[in-house]
Amino acid sequence: MLDVRRLVLLRDLARLGTIASVAQAHAYTPSAVSQQLAALQREAGIRLLERSGRRVSLTATATALVRHTEVILAALEAADATLAAARTGLRGSVRIGAFPSAVRTLLPAALVTLARDHPALDLMITELDPVDMPAALRSRQLDVALLHDYDIAPVPPDPALDSIALLEETVYLAVPAGVLSGDDADLGGADLDAVGGARDAQWIVGSPGTLCHSVALHVCQMAGFAPAVRHHVDDFTAMLALVAAGEGVALVPQLAVTQPSPQVRLLPLTLRRRTRIAYRRGAGDHPAVLACVWALRRATTALPSGVPIDS
Repeated sequence: MLDVRRLVLLRDLARLGTIASVAQAHAYTPSAVSQQLAALQREAGIRLLERSGRRVSLTATATALVRHTEVILAALEAADATLAAARTGLRGSVRIGAFPSAVRTLLPAALVTLARDHPALDLMITELDPVDMPAALRSRQLDVALLHDYDIAPVPPDPALDSIALLEETVYLAVPAGVLSGDDADLGGADLDAVGGARDAQWIVGSPGTLCHSVALHVCQMAGFAPAVRHHVDDFTAMLALVAAGEGVALVPQLAVTQPSPQVRLLPLTLRRRTRIAYRRGAGDHPAVLACVWALRRATTALPSGVPIDS
């Protein structure tokens, strides 16, 4: 019988590419990972890894085994969900990951609902950039996570995760009050015109490596220019404060503008940010996951009327 923990190491090697990265993800030494993979190869009775210089790569058999591993892990998650559903009462730890604007707008109401309906749950929130959440779910650091992408930059599905749609938001071009005004007052209806009208402005974008950074650069590229980036900021509230101070322009989603400043003009674009609730494949029927999904959906419908959201 193959060892599931060793199969997970093989799966993560396929995803991360190096034994050193797998070791770091699991808090092992590279030597320990190599020994476990060698033991898995002996269990399998067939070569799973090939050396290319100082790196290793998966054989075709190992790649097929990784696909089976995802099925096995999903079945184990489903088995755990079945056991949890058979128990009386909902208890234990639930670790929820979310991006900053969701932590500020959606999570408080969802936590109140969960605490009221399931007082024995131990709820823990971790703020993360969406690019980091799939790995946190796979490694069981999180049980549920709010992920987002943009319609112009969809994120490919992760074979280890399942997700359901939660909401979509309009994205705005935020500019200092008085900028792009007058003859440009109608620019909010046409994305390329509105963004192109800010081609000579200084831009405030997310940190390199974040999805928001990539999307901002992509939107400007679609409008025919490379933005002059002045500030890297990941918190949308801070971003809007800098826009209000005349420090540049920025792309911000609806959840970030619940209290718009009179010093900021918001030009709605057709660009959409899409948020979904993600969890490990097979865990969708776990009572704690179902409770989180219900609470988050309820929090979405309870958003202030000034923040129109398509749920």
